[in-house]
Amino acid sequence: MSVLPTIPALTDFSVRLIAWQRQHGRHDLPWQNTRDAYRIWLSEIMLQQTQVSTVIPYYTRFLARFPDVASLAAAPADDVMALWAGLGYYSRARNLHRCAQGVVEQHGGVFPASVEALAELPGIGRSTAAAIASFAFGARATILDGNVKRVLARVFGVEGFPGEKRVENAMWVLAESLLPSNATNEAVVAYTQGLMDLGATLCVRGRPDCARCPFAADCVANVTGRQRELPAARPKKAVPTRRTWMLVLRDGNSVMLEKRPPSGIWGGLWSLPEAADEAALAQRARALGASAAVSPLAPLTHTFTHFRLDIEPRIVELNRVAGAHAALADGETAWVALSDIDAYGVPAPVRKLLDGLQGSLL
Repeated sequence: MSVLPTIPALTDFSVRLIAWQRQHGRHDLPWQNTRDAYRIWLSEIMLQQTQVSTVIPYYTRFLARFPDVASLAAAPADDVMALWAGLGYYSRARNLHRCAQGVVEQHGGVFPASVEALAELPGIGRSTAAAIASFAFGARATILDGNVKRVLARVFGVEGFPGEKRVENAMWVLAESLLPSNATNEAVVAYTQGLMDLGATLCVRGRPDCARCPFAADCVANVTGRQRELPAARPKKAVPTRRTWMLVLRDGNSVMLEKRPPSGIWGGLWSLPEAADEAALAQRARALGASAAVSPLAPLTHTFTHFRLDIEPRIVELNRVAGAHAALADGETAWVALSDIDAYGVPAPVRKLLDGLQGSLL
């Protein structure tokens, strides 16, 4: 069966969308009303799989610390990760830093204008490149993020899970065919923003506001009552559970953090020492200078995209031996006061654990 079984004759799709966006779309987001490719790029990376309300304070803090691509490129990786901590999907932060360095080193600190050149930079895929090119340079290029996929699936009756390659390919063809022709740069920007706005404000995942949609009379999902079915959900798979033991090695109001490897889960962040089981964690604690037995703290569960992580935290005081901190502190470990955690990029569940610990000490 074709993924495009019924295609409404919406030859005026772009015209209607542009008109709707100009009247009802979003116009005052912090990264709008600018052609600054740096600010647009930063917002697009942060908005990947993350809601606007969550992104805005991170975006503001990043601009205050790194006002341009050169300052971001020159920053230590730890500073970048610390500002990103809590936003999730940390490979975005690592690629953000690498991309800034690439723009400086390969393009003289100026973002390239073409979709093709943008897509060659770290962390910038086809859709993100098109968004940057459209908003910053007025390029006639289509986007296809999660919001847009949802709009297209519902309005045009696209069958199948949008993450499946054949479905995504069909959506790219459809999206390209809908681009406004002979439009001004301002109209292209309004069209691209309109796709995002429609998916983010009306054609939402849970309860779409079809009554206010400019395509309500033509939308396959609305006309056939299939809003909950389109787009098709990700095929269900059993979510595996992993378990880890974390050590809170404390000396008064300070704890020891370890820097994680640059790749993988929480790559490049600072976290607590880990072990695969209780005995191995106790052994690590002794090796790090703790003489007392570890004590359990309340367990935590953190859900990632593809698995669930059960965290078993254990706490122990450091054996106060002169020079113990010096012996443990190096480029991969650090003793950090609980009140100074903000200066380190710490994963959200670890931050939650340490915030709770700090509260108990007040």
